[in-house]
Amino acid sequence: MSTRRTRPAPRPPEGTPPRTELAHQARAVLADAVRIAHWAAGAPAPGSSAPLAAQALERAATALELSPAQVRAGWDRARLAGLIELHGDTARPGWRLRAWDRDDSAVLRGWVALFDAWSLVHAAPEGIETGAVAEAVEAVPQVLSLLQLSAGPVPVPALLDLLAQRIAELQEERCEVPYGTGRAALESAPADGRPAPVQAPAAPASAPAPSPSADRNADLDALLLDWALEGLAAVGALTLGNGHATLTPLGNWAVWVKLEQICVAAQSPAGNIEQSAADMLLGCARLTPGPARDEYRAWLAARTVGSAVAELLAVARGEDALLRGLAFEALRVVGAPAEPEVRAVVDHPSLRPYALLWLAEYEGVDPDDAQEILSREEATWLWVDTAAAVADHGETGLLVRHLDSAVQGTVPALLDEVRAVGHPRTVQVLVALAAAHPDPALAKAVRRAAFQVHTGGA
Repeated sequence: MSTRRTRPAPRPPEGTPPRTELAHQARAVLADAVRIAHWAAGAPAPGSSAPLAAQALERAATALELSPAQVRAGWDRARLAGLIELHGDTARPGWRLRAWDRDDSAVLRGWVALFDAWSLVHAAPEGIETGAVAEAVEAVPQVLSLLQLSAGPVPVPALLDLLAQRIAELQEERCEVPYGTGRAALESAPADGRPAPVQAPAAPASAPAPSPSADRNADLDALLLDWALEGLAAVGALTLGNGHATLTPLGNWAVWVKLEQICVAAQSPAGNIEQSAADMLLGCARLTPGPARDEYRAWLAARTVGSAVAELLAVARGEDALLRGLAFEALRVVGAPAEPEVRAVVDHPSLRPYALLWLAEYEGVDPDDAQEILSREEATWLWVDTAAAVADHGETGLLVRHLDSAVQGTVPALLDEVRAVGHPRTVQVLVALAAAHPDPALAKAVRRAAFQVHTGGA
């Protein structure tokens, strides 16, 4: 049996609460969302991919003794946190909801998904250029970094200075004029609404008085900062005081995780032979293919083939996409004895792409060519499912590189087909990809697609 060791994860900053306490705080933030998710999972036809239908909104408000606004907010949070998944007009409990009371990791993952989607939770102020909103979203990590490094309250003017500086840097990197720089700039802007590049003027001999456009830019930055701080407060990442903001323990932990790109190190594979299928697969998640196959063989050898295959397929039917993919890797080690059971799940929507690939390889198709047997829709569904696994368990760099594996060839084509494929984790995947991608323009397009899927727009 392999005894590969994993590199220990860096320790969080001193004073970080234990995970059980962080999970308790996350449960408190999402308490209404959990109640609404339980209600929706047991209600007939609660809504659609658009916001909760009016009749369902009234039923939920009456049943849960909440205001319609609270129900609407909780519904959105439940979807963004992966507590409920919509299949047509049917709401089903997500795997996180089923694990909510017993699995702190599932709770924290759900809260981080909500944290990543803060700009969807709290609508941007009306009448502001979408480009300005996108730049503010892109600049917010700098603000969060200052809050995390300060380890205490930070005056809002200091945060505003940092936000304005970062937005100015982003505009300079793209050779753009600031938003609201005057009628001439707006009249010369391209049709898509983005400001046109201009030649930087020579430095004046003496500093001029502040211009009206500079005042407008300062007002816009202040409005965007207020929106961002309120959005982050709405998801429990920070608290707002009289002229200052402070990260909550949850927010401090989330920023630290993002900055350090922490991934939970897999447990040593020693002892996996005695574990359940799910725990065994998680224990092997960080192993390279060779040692992982050794672990699968050892685990299979301790069980009858029928019971082992049944247990692996039960795990694959769950909502954790990483375990689904790993379960079929383990079934490849089983080989021929698993063929009837795998063929029997071909019509299961979430298992179909995996089962088709397994059967193709079993029948002698080269693994590199097996993808060709999938329809375009099946390949896209599998791409989203794999991205969900990476978003839940992997590093942000892996999620960005996962773009290269899409069959569409271009990001716009991928986003169009991802929106249409109907995978229940589409919004979470797109939000995570937008948060991770270093290309601001691409991140903006992905974030827009996430918003459209979230709101049911075209």
